[in-house]
Amino acid sequence: MMNSLKQTGINIGREITRAWESLSEGWHELLSRSSDALTHFTRHKDSEQPTDNALATFPRWSLLAGEMEETGKDVVVRVELPGMDKDDCIISIEGNVLHLRGEKRFERETSDSTYHVMERAYGAFQRSIPLPRNVNIEQAEASFKNGVLTVRLPKEGRDKSTSIPVS
Repeated sequence: MMNSLKQTGINIGREITRAWESLSEGWHELLSRSSDALTHFTRHKDSEQPTDNALATFPRWSLLAGEMEETGKDVVVRVELPGMDKDDCIISIEGNVLHLRGEKRFERETSDSTYHVMERAYGAFQRSIPLPRNVNIEQAEASFKNGVLTVRLPKEGRDKSTSIPVS
């Protein structure tokens, strides 16, 4: 009986360790892959917010997931902006950094409802994305489709390399 109880305790300990390692691995991946996507949203004091209960407070942080792809001639940046329109965002480039600013507005269909889950952030946001190389700003193009902003940035010049003779 005592050995059986001891073995059960060992098995429970292994399962707890395995669950903790899995959780830890998930958090590590989230932080390493998505830490730049974690975006702070700020609210204006006069903006509409649900006031029906304590559970309905807006989150101040949300993920604006993105990706950057480099082709032979372009750098392409895509950012998911769910619940937004193309007119809700402003794109600028300074040096080798693409800046994205905007506002996600709260819209409520009815005022006589109660929120039980509120995971979506609303308000103004700003995100900066470092570019891997120089781009031609004058020929940059942006499009918005299905909640995804796509910015196509032609690369400027060719990769330059040279040999320097030693004298």
